[in-house]
Amino acid sequence: MKKRGLLIAATALIMGIQSLKASEPEKYTPSPEIVKAQKEFSDARFGIFLHWGIYSMFGQGEWYLNYGPKHEEYAKAADGFYPARFDAAEWVAAIKRSGAKYICFTSRHHDGFSMWHTAQSPYNIVDATPFGRDIIKELSAECERQGIKLHLYYSHLDWGREDYPQGRTGHDTGRDSTKADWPRYYDFMNRQLTELLTGYGKIGAIWFDGWWDRDSDSEPFNWQLDEQYRLIHDLQPSCLIGNNHHQTPFPGEDIQIFERDLPGENTAGLSGQAISRLPLETCQTMNGMWGYKILDQNYKSTKTLIHYLVKTAGMGANLLLNIGPQPSGELPATAVERLAEMGRWMDRYGETIYGTTATGIEAADWGTTTLKGDRLFVHVLTPGTTEIVIPSQYRIKKAVTFDSNEPVKTKKSADGTILTMEPTPDVIDHIIELQLK
Repeated sequence: MKKRGLLIAATALIMGIQSLKASEPEKYTPSPEIVKAQKEFSDARFGIFLHWGIYSMFGQGEWYLNYGPKHEEYAKAADGFYPARFDAAEWVAAIKRSGAKYICFTSRHHDGFSMWHTAQSPYNIVDATPFGRDIIKELSAECERQGIKLHLYYSHLDWGREDYPQGRTGHDTGRDSTKADWPRYYDFMNRQLTELLTGYGKIGAIWFDGWWDRDSDSEPFNWQLDEQYRLIHDLQPSCLIGNNHHQTPFPGEDIQIFERDLPGENTAGLSGQAISRLPLETCQTMNGMWGYKILDQNYKSTKTLIHYLVKTAGMGANLLLNIGPQPSGELPATAVERLAEMGRWMDRYGETIYGTTATGIEAADWGTTTLKGDRLFVHVLTPGTTEIVIPSQYRIKKAVTFDSNEPVKTKKSADGTILTMEPTPDVIDHIIELQLK
């Protein structure tokens, strides 16, 4: 009996140590496949975010379920979801014309509705709607055909499933919080992620959201991210992982996300975290909401959107620009118009954005800069600018306007080189190209 007791005690101790180790963050070294994918991601500089689900039917944005409806009633909307005008080829073509290099699509948002034919729950686009088509399957095939990378948004929280341990949102949806079962919910998520990464072609990135739902817990909630991240990298070794947790990146993450702000800014109150050495991405809305809101027609101008893209590239980051498709399955007409206008600009000036890096020159009232090899692009966004100082670490061989190749005068100063010019014209972006020694 004593020997058996000692054996049980030793086994328990070993299991306890193993459990402790499993919960500790591990040092993460990106694989060669990830390093290559990170470079391709950074070179892209521009992607389109698509927030679409049954919440579009209510026309109140993607957080509608959080603000009063009971989940049981909300879920009945699936019975009437028939986006007859959805055409994956039209979506991808319109996005490709904008100059964007990738799409990030909401596979499952906080309302828990899955936009693919998952076997883990009947609450999905095929089994629960009269539409009966696998949206992600069609998007994946079309992205492959048209040469656009597909990234997938996935929500860590769920306002409908009772096994999700309730956090600080979704308190009024009618769930029984006593039925919370984290192991069951965690297994459900990993089974869904396995489906997405084994049955839908090559996925460029998994974009997580919802960690912040437990950020006010008295003790840190263990999301078991290490194991989940390993699963993703095992299933698709080149699939990048990002998490919109508004924190410094965790081990296992391959990109850093900023919401509604440029890296280092915090005007929306959702960022402000330290900037890492990972590839950076800032997500921003084209109008005001992420999901379709019928009253939100406050679309940013093409000039404003291009300026945001240029400023983001100047920070060495990507812009993930959001559109909320309509319940009919169409992209809003204004959004399509903005995409086309941005595309025309990118056709002419994309080489000053794609594949560029940050210069280390701080953005100023006049604009920002991007760097590609020995070419430094000065993006003058404020009309009337007459002088710009380029720091002395950049030795300028030649300075010309990008559009007309006309010389730009330079003169030395104690701080570096001053570009002197006539007041810059009132255009979206007056670009000066500097050839460096």
